[in-house]
Amino acid sequence: MAETELTKNNFESFISKGDKPVLVDFWASWCGPCRILSPVVDEIADELESKIEVGKCNVDDNQELAMKFQVMSIPTLILFKEGKPVHTMVGAQSKEAIVAEINKHL
Repeated sequence: MAETELTKNNFESFISKGDKPVLVDFWASWCGPCRILSPVVDEIADELESKIEVGKCNVDDNQELAMKFQVMSIPTLILFKEGKPVHTMVGAQSKEAIVAEINKHL
C-alpha cells in the first residue's frame, strides 16, 4: 500500500474520510530518525491496510500543519480517529509499540 503524501490541500479530507483510523507520519528528509522510522511505517501500512489509512506529511513543505498539530520534534506519529487526534508518538518507536497503540484505537 502506498502512503498518501499529505499537504494542506488534502490533509483534512484524508484524516476525516471513512471510518478507519488514520496514522500520519510527520517527517523531514534531513531527519535521521525519520529515515529509520519510514520503513517501519511502510510495513505497518502494508500489514494493517484493511484496518488503517497511512499518510506522510513533510514538515518542511507543510509548516502550517506541523504548527497546527504542535509537532515540535520529528519524527512524530499522530493517530487520528474521525478526523481528531487521539494519540501522539514522538521519536523513533519500535514497530511493536506503534502497532500496540494503533490496536488500542481500532
